[in-house]
Formats: sequence, structure tokens, C-alpha cells
Amino acid sequence: MPGRSPQQQGAEFFRSPSQLNQRRYEALRAHYLDGLSWAEAGERFGYTRWAMVDLARQLRAGKLALFAPPGRPGPAPGSAPKKDAARGRVIELRREGLSTYEISARLGQEGSPLNRTSVGEILAEEGFGRLLRHPEPVSSISPTTFGRDTRLPRAKVIDFDTWPHRIDTVRAGLLLVVPDLVAMDLPGLIAAGSYPGTRVIPATSWMLSLLSLKLTRTRRVSHVDDLLSDPTAGLLAGMATLPKKSALTDYSYRTSHDHQRAFLSALDKKMIASGLATSEEAIFDLDFHAVMHWGADPVLERHYVPKRSQRARSVLTFFAQDSGTHNLVYANADLSKATQAREVLAFCDHWREVSGADPHMVVMDQKVTTQQVLGELDARGVRFLTLRMRSPGLIRHIKSLVPADFKTIALDRPGPYNSPRVHEDPAVSLTTYPGTLRQLVVTGLGHDAPSVIITNECAASIKVLVEHYARRMTIEQRLAEIIRAFCTDALSSTVNLNVDLDVMLAVLAQALIAALRVRLPGYLHATPDTIQRRFLETPGQIITTADAVTVRLERRAYTPVLRQASLPAETKVPWWGGRVLRFELR
Repeated sequence: MPGRSPQQQGAEFFRSPSQLNQRRYEALRAHYLDGLSWAEAGERFGYTRWAMVDLARQLRAGKLALFAPPGRPGPAPGSAPKKDAARGRVIELRREGLSTYEISARLGQEGSPLNRTSVGEILAEEGFGRLLRHPEPVSSISPTTFGRDTRLPRAKVIDFDTWPHRIDTVRAGLLLVVPDLVAMDLPGLIAAGSYPGTRVIPATSWMLSLLSLKLTRTRRVSHVDDLLSDPTAGLLAGMATLPKKSALTDYSYRTSHDHQRAFLSALDKKMIASGLATSEEAIFDLDFHAVMHWGADPVLERHYVPKRSQRARSVLTFFAQDSGTHNLVYANADLSKATQAREVLAFCDHWREVSGADPHMVVMDQKVTTQQVLGELDARGVRFLTLRMRSPGLIRHIKSLVPADFKTIALDRPGPYNSPRVHEDPAVSLTTYPGTLRQLVVTGLGHDAPSVIITNECAASIKVLVEHYARRMTIEQRLAEIIRAFCTDALSSTVNLNVDLDVMLAVLAQALIAALRVRLPGYLHATPDTIQRRFLETPGQIITTADAVTVRLERRAYTPVLRQASLPAETKVPWWGGRVLRFELR
């Protein structure tokens, strides 16, 4: 008898399966694919006819699991072999009095590395509380805490007598903002805001320390340690060493919205005097911006966050932009859902205090305020231009319009959307607005649906009104710029007043960048991050003498722009003890 081929030697594995699920599979396969009846398939694999019928019923119902799902390589989901292996050693080291950092470092030295997060989880699971002990100076240089230096120098005001004569720095260009800080009389602005100082650090140095974080694109106050290795940020603030995270955070909690409001009033007067804001035209674009909080703090309300396209816990901020210069002139983060609708009136009060008169016009989105507040604006003589919510009746009215009801206008702006078509309704009534308004239905501005503009401005032409609305969209661009350049969206606190100081500093930083780009030929419309990258981050040397500080800027691709810039030859800096600032270009 000829021997069996190698291909047939494993056939018994399929004819007489020993595993339960394999036997069920082969029995059902014999019936469905080999054509055997229920009784024949059952007899072959040890089942009765009715047992086969029941197996088929379970298969159709999806209750018969014949195959286990394939497993992924590595440990089973939910298991942590490294944590489990190190658990006993972690407990031993904690009982010796080591901290989470020290335990993690010790495990790395012993050849079983485990990050401090996992160490903390083990300690929490085993019931260990927080380790309360005073950090000794030796702990910062201990081998168990390598790279963690707790001996950072104390913050103090700069002493030029002990300051080095020459210092190399990677941020020498940061001092380019000092002439405009002096021109705006920053100490006077801070005094107007009544910001507090401390026994060691005056209020001007506190505020400049926080401002330096904005100008250097440092994302959070907790990242201030990144600036300690370079002296320029400290010199800008008049500090030998900047205050640390805890001190800066504690200082921000000491401020209130009254401080920020008084500071912005004084700042806006300086901006009007220097041409960074206009007082005669006085047309402003208004908008809200929700700064999202990555947590579930119940104190924060839920607001619509555009970049997430959903409502989330966030701090609501309000900004006002001068329509003529496109510079921000107002910010407020001390808001809630109960007060946000009246913030436009608060801004009008602010501008009356600054300029002596209400704004000529405010341009805003439909969600900024309510119809009742629009009536209050009209009563005090403030012109407004906003969008109207599309009700079912308004949608029917728009659909009933025919092409002959529209007329084409030409806008004085570049781009593809400069010839919109407009239909005007001279007098429309709203639900709760006391009176009638002028309504414009505009198509061809780049939106899928027509824009419906309502206004109490009856004297201006249709072209002027549509151009005002088109310019309002630049405030969204301005907010995107300060988020990118000054990290305004990096919410590090759930306290609104803390964020209020942060957005006020963003307005000041934007004003400084705007003043600097006026000095730079060809950069009038450059974004803040471009100015930061090309000029403020220029390396160089700082040379200090008895009566002057000379900043020698290294040669870069954009040095020719600085050579032609209208930088002052000398600037006397009050917070440097009256020393003079000079710039030199290589």
C-alpha cells in the first residue's frame, strides 16, 4: 500500500477534532458546505439531529462564538507589567522617605525604570498620602534628583554696579520695544492702574516680568524658567533675575478688573496721542472669544468654542478693535453669561472716559448683545451695525426675493468678493427692539447663505455700511494673531481675574508690536509673530557702562530693515535708574 503524502498526514486533526468549538465548526461546515443532513453531520461528529438544529439556531442569532478575536501583541489590555513588577520596590522606597521624583530616579538607576506618573499611581493605589517634608538644599544635587534644580536664584531688582560689563544673549532684539514702552510712559500707566508692588520688587518690574512672557512667546507663566538662562528678559523688567512661577501667579491673583480697566483707559489715551488708535472716526469692531479650559472645573460656564465646534467649559473674553488702525484697544475676561450682553455698554462707557464721547459706531456679530441693549445704544446716540438672526419668517422673505430686487455695489478692497449684491429694506421691526431698523440682505461676500445686516445708521450709503461689516471680520484675524504670538489661548487658571490680566497684557503687547512695526519700513502690515521672529529674537551683546546700556545686534538677513528703521538714538529708561539705551548694528 503506497504511503500517504505529507499533505494528508494532518487530516485527522480535522476528521476528529478534540476542541469543542472546532467540533461544532466542523459539524456545521459538513452540513452547510458538504451537503450532509443534520442527522448525518451529527452522527459524524457526535451530535444528535436536534443538537445540530440548535447549533444552527444559535449561529443565526449570533450567540455562537466559534473563534476568539485575535489578540494584540504585548500585555493584555488593562495590565501594567512594569508597574506590577516594581510595586514592592516602590513601597519599600516610600517607606524610606523618598519622594515620587526620587523613587523614579532610583528605579532608573536599578535597571527597572518607571516614570513618576506611574510611581504616583502605585502610591495612591496603596494608600500612601502626599509626602510632607521640607526640601533640604542637598536634595537638588542628589543623584536621585538629577536635573531637578531647586536652588534657582532669588528674584531681585537689578544692581548695575554688580551687573556684568558685557553679556552675550540670544534675545537682544527684545529690547527694541523699550523706546515705545518709555514713549507710552509705562510707569505712569501702571500708576494709573494702581497696581501693587512689594517690598523687594516694584509694580513696574512685576508687570514687565509678565509682559516679557508675552513678548518672548512663552506659553505659560509656569514656563518662566525657560527665560532664566538668558538675562535680556530680566533686563527688560529691570530685574537681575525674573520672579518665578509661584511669585508671578500670586501677583496676578492680587490684581482686579478695576486695575485692568484703569490701565487700559490710560493706555488708550497714549495710543490715541501716538496715532495707534483713532478718536475722530471712533468705529470699533467687537467680538467675544472663549478661552477653553482643558478640565471639568464646575466654576467655569460653558461657552461656544469655535475651534472645537462645541460648547465647553471656558473663560469668556471680550475684545474691541479700532476699525481704522486694526489695533486692539480693549479687553475684558471678567464676564459671565449674565453680564455678557451688556459688555458693549461697558465698552462705550470706557471709551467715553478715554475720549470724552461715545463711539461713533460699533460693529459686531449677532451674538454679542440683545435687541433690548441695541435699543439702549440707540437711545444714547451710538450707531451700531450687526447681523440679524435668521428666523423662519426672515428666511421666507429672503427666498421670495428675485434678482431684480438686488443691486451690485463695488467695494474698495482687493480679493474676489468685492462686488456683492444688496437688497435694502429701509424699515423693519424686530421682536423687542423699540423702533425700526435699516436692513440689508447681502450676497457675494464669500458666505454660503446671504448675510442680513441691521443698523440704526440711516445717513450712510449702502457701500459704506457693507465695507464696515466686511472690515469687522478682521477682528477674528487679529484675535488669531494674538493667540499665535502671545499664547492667549493657553489658559492656566480657572480664575477669571487671572485671565483678565493676561488678556490686558496681550493688548499692551500688541500695541508695542504695532508701534515697533511703524518704525520698520515695509512692515506696517506684518503680523506680531513675524516681528517677534525676525527682530525681537535677534541675538547680540549687551554692554553696560555707568550711565548707558548699549545693545549690539548681530547681523542677520533683516538687519538692513533695522538700519533704515526710525529707532531713537538714545532713550532714557526710568526703571534702569535713568540710564540711556542705545542700539548698535553690526
